[in-house]
Amino acid sequence: MSTEQDPLLAAFEGNTGDNGNNENSGNTADSAQQQPQESAQQPPQDLAQEARQRALASFRKKLAEHRRYEDQLKNRRQGIRDMEREYERTEADIRALQSIGQLVGEVMKELSEEKYIVKASSGPRYIVGVRNSVDRKKLKKGVRVTLDITTLTIMRVLPRETDPLVYNMTSFESGEITFDGIGGLTDQIRELREVIELPLKNPEIFQRVGIKSPKGVLLYGPPGTGKTLLAKAVAATIGTNFIFSPASGIVDKYIGESARIIREMFAYAKEHEPCIIFMDEIDAIGGRRFSEGTSADREIQRTLMELLTQMDGFDNLGQTKIIMATNRPDTLDPALLRPGRLDRKIEIGLPNETGRLEIFKIHSAKVKKAGEFDFEAAVKMSDGFNGADIRNCVTEAGFFAIRDDRDHIIQDDLMKAVRKVAEVKKLEGKIEYQKL
Repeated sequence: MSTEQDPLLAAFEGNTGDNGNNENSGNTADSAQQQPQESAQQPPQDLAQEARQRALASFRKKLAEHRRYEDQLKNRRQGIRDMEREYERTEADIRALQSIGQLVGEVMKELSEEKYIVKASSGPRYIVGVRNSVDRKKLKKGVRVTLDITTLTIMRVLPRETDPLVYNMTSFESGEITFDGIGGLTDQIRELREVIELPLKNPEIFQRVGIKSPKGVLLYGPPGTGKTLLAKAVAATIGTNFIFSPASGIVDKYIGESARIIREMFAYAKEHEPCIIFMDEIDAIGGRRFSEGTSADREIQRTLMELLTQMDGFDNLGQTKIIMATNRPDTLDPALLRPGRLDRKIEIGLPNETGRLEIFKIHSAKVKKAGEFDFEAAVKMSDGFNGADIRNCVTEAGFFAIRDDRDHIIQDDLMKAVRKVAEVKKLEGKIEYQKL
């Protein structure tokens, strides 16, 4: 601690300065009046004052030295504490390297706060104790734990085991898609956000009004109209956990495996709320049930029944929402479509002229263009186009520019691309379905 920061040292310096000035002024006046013989003999008061000043100077010096040693002691003690923490971390690492492995078990039943029935991974069941540091509230039936290999004491609680297939569903990359990058679906976006985003971000609104929040929504319409794109925008905008599950990927050749994947998927969603489950092409497992069929058909029906059971198990205000998409809503089972499971059905139809104009502008925004573009003419020629067709028109216009050795597209490139895509569209069959 410096002299300026120490109030005690500052006080001593102040007293010393005043006494020194008085002494100097007194000595000057005396030297002017007294003879040299008299100055040789100082009065006893002056001698006492000098002794006092020397004592104060010595005390001040010792006090400053004490403060310096005190600061050094504090720094040494802080260094010791840092070394102790580093030592504890090193000891923990060494113990982890030297320790033997542990068994994995599953809690079957609680007998008391200190005794549990645990089923080991090898098969037998044991009555075991619990380590003091383990939270007893987490030791519920079905929880995975580690057991000491010698005493079989519960050492710690493990997270729930996740199926690799379900884990891969969670690694879905939505990209940089936002609702602003989707054209021609303003009303559909509003309806989707009301069902999915609003209950997750503001659930108190439904409690205040006194209604139940919807559990899920069905997006249906022709191919290429933006159903999957809407789900990706939801995943990128809301920022919650997202499970992307193509329905065809759930079907397994082994009996009961598809239903197990459904259970694992919904269990993962419940543990990682808020979570959104998107099941694309739901007609692969959600078709109408019938009495006759092959073993594969019966397995798909069992998968559908497990899906219906899991959807009924959600709380009314749960933080897990479902989005399903299909091109054939007329083939879905009525039990799947009923309110309480899929509360809202949103038709994603072909865009009108205004929607096609928005989509043309969105897809051509990052493309280098030369001259003025009349999108109205392209919109008139693209009647019956979906969003994917319009994006393909912009891509084909770029190919026309590359063939002419240009680094930009012109109006004529876009018109030729629209005519080319229109010729290909004639090969596609028109899908008729009943509007829900």
